[in-house]
Amino acid sequence: MLFPISGVTVDPWIPPLVAFVVSFFTSMGGISGAFLLLPFQMSFLGYTNPSVSSTNQLYNIVAIPSGVYRYCKEGRMVWPLVWSVVLGTLPGVLIGAFVRVTTLRDPRNFKLFAAAVILYIGIKMIRDLLKKTVPAPGQAAAPTGPLSASFGNPAATVSITHRNLRRFGFTFQGESYDVSVVGIFILCFIVGIVGGIYGIGGGAIIAPFLVTFFGLPVYTVAGAALMGTFVTSVAGVIFYSALAPFYPQVSVAPDWLLGILFGVGGMGGMYLGARCQKFVPAKVIKWMLVFIMISTAIKYVVDYFK
Repeated sequence: MLFPISGVTVDPWIPPLVAFVVSFFTSMGGISGAFLLLPFQMSFLGYTNPSVSSTNQLYNIVAIPSGVYRYCKEGRMVWPLVWSVVLGTLPGVLIGAFVRVTTLRDPRNFKLFAAAVILYIGIKMIRDLLKKTVPAPGQAAAPTGPLSASFGNPAATVSITHRNLRRFGFTFQGESYDVSVVGIFILCFIVGIVGGIYGIGGGAIIAPFLVTFFGLPVYTVAGAALMGTFVTSVAGVIFYSALAPFYPQVSVAPDWLLGILFGVGGMGGMYLGARCQKFVPAKVIKWMLVFIMISTAIKYVVDYFK
């Protein structure tokens, strides 16, 4: 089947199948999987136009709501964090989309940029996995197993303690957290630019930062990162579509049919992944993602220097 906007020829069952498998695993870590679908589109489908980024964001729009629904249903959505992420990421995504169309049109240069983003995420995950957490005196070690043991426990849901324009706080699993709104805004603005260029919304980069530098629990960060990715992806698709008439010689607007096919598969995979998360050890999932990201980044670097 030919997709005329992207110029891709592929059987219509392949995009949803690939998206289902990718999102099933990545959703367990609170990531939409868009950062892995982009290399698939570029390397295997030969889709290298700037519109591949907007098509990737269209996938996020269709796929993410099912995962967000699960986090909301389980009471693990920190809404002040969600809006801090959205307000910081949104302007960055628009800037990133403009840079992608005007500066990074060359697929070769874009592959090198994509390799740098993926490699950074992979190395960051390796460092986190190898890091040994030593509990403070008198403090119990944080649980490292699946979250299933916390299901049905009121402490496993988020309770907002305070919020204002400068800071907000919440409790989760008996621990209290106090977060700087300005700090998250600045971080998300920078990440939004990268996410806008790469077409991933930034969630795959934001989540590790929030866990590492802000000390937030991953089970509460995941929902906020996905929700932020969804909102900024909507803005990204709108912005790319608005830019399209100004660059008639370049494919800028998303391939709607291809993006929706990816999204339908992602919707099923993300929901099922969120449901099955409690049965799979987190480290197994993360090491699998590390292998995929590092191998993809190396391939892009090799392609760049060929």
